[in-house]
Amino acid sequence: MELDDCIREWGELANEYKTLEATNSSYLDSLENLEQMQEQCTKQIKHQRYQMQNIFKNIKLCTKNKKLTSEEKDKLAEFEKNILKRKAQLHEIEQGLPQKNSLYLKIILGDVNVSILNRSDKVRYKDDYEKFKLILNVIGLFLSFLNIVINYRALELVFIFLLVWYYCTLTIRESILKVNGSRIKGWWRLHHFISTVSAGVLLVWPQSETWQLFRTQFMYFNVYISLVQYMQFGYQKGVLYRLKALGERHDMDITIEGFHSWMWRGLSFLIPFLFVGYLFQAYNAWILYKLASHPEATWQIPVLSILFLILFIGNTTTTMLVIPQKLRGRIKERYRLMSLSWALKARQHNKEEKMKPEQSGLSNECDKTK
Repeated sequence: MELDDCIREWGELANEYKTLEATNSSYLDSLENLEQMQEQCTKQIKHQRYQMQNIFKNIKLCTKNKKLTSEEKDKLAEFEKNILKRKAQLHEIEQGLPQKNSLYLKIILGDVNVSILNRSDKVRYKDDYEKFKLILNVIGLFLSFLNIVINYRALELVFIFLLVWYYCTLTIRESILKVNGSRIKGWWRLHHFISTVSAGVLLVWPQSETWQLFRTQFMYFNVYISLVQYMQFGYQKGVLYRLKALGERHDMDITIEGFHSWMWRGLSFLIPFLFVGYLFQAYNAWILYKLASHPEATWQIPVLSILFLILFIGNTTTTMLVIPQKLRGRIKERYRLMSLSWALKARQHNKEEKMKPEQSGLSNECDKTK
């Protein structure tokens, strides 16, 4: 290649760089405009909610000690219907905006924005979370079974360290999912935080006679829990898929290690297995309580006994509360889902309305060419 050819190519590349600079400048301007629009949307959502709350309070004050006519009752019912619809619409708009990190994420990751704005990317991240749980559950099942067959300290530590890492990672992933619209909340998130602490205490439990007395039982417990979680995963995945296809569940809803209201669809055999697992946790707490009086007992034993008891009480209570709550709130849940469906239909209608002028313009151009 001649020198002149190299100089000519450099000139062409320099022109392409000018195009790159212009594109980058346009991108930065768009990004700045995007951030401003996001802030405006967030402020307007807050304003909407604040005003809705005030209006609702004023209506309650007006109707508190007043006997309503049938016409006024109809107006009030229509108003409550519109309030539910607007809440669903605001929630849907909010899903496309960045959310603030929880305190836990700020401590772990710092002030990093973990919001995923693209809906398909959100679903992909949620599916990756489900695969992570499934793969680690299978590995945990294999290692716990191996520890029953082989009594080797290094193998025990590998398994327990895996539990610490798994539950710690799970809490971070779930916090990111929560920021991005997942509705996992309450006890099921706290359950994983307690499990992380329990695994950490197990990791520092020294090799002793007390550990050997509890070791086999603990490994059998993990084998059982892993099998139940695998059954739950298969069942819940199928139920969630059907409900999402029908538009009755959010795309960011996830499988959980317990019982939730939406699991009523087709539930036939999981509840007994869940309660056996909860009783196994209570049995662990009882055995550890008895081991606490052993001459070689260390502080880890009473702490683990308390943690297993908390898990048993929390899981049992939450499951027992969900059942009557589901029976009472079936109509309310159905109406909330209808409200969300209205919001999605309104959004789709707006998209179609925007597309009409473009399509009509295109058809006019085609007519002119003819």
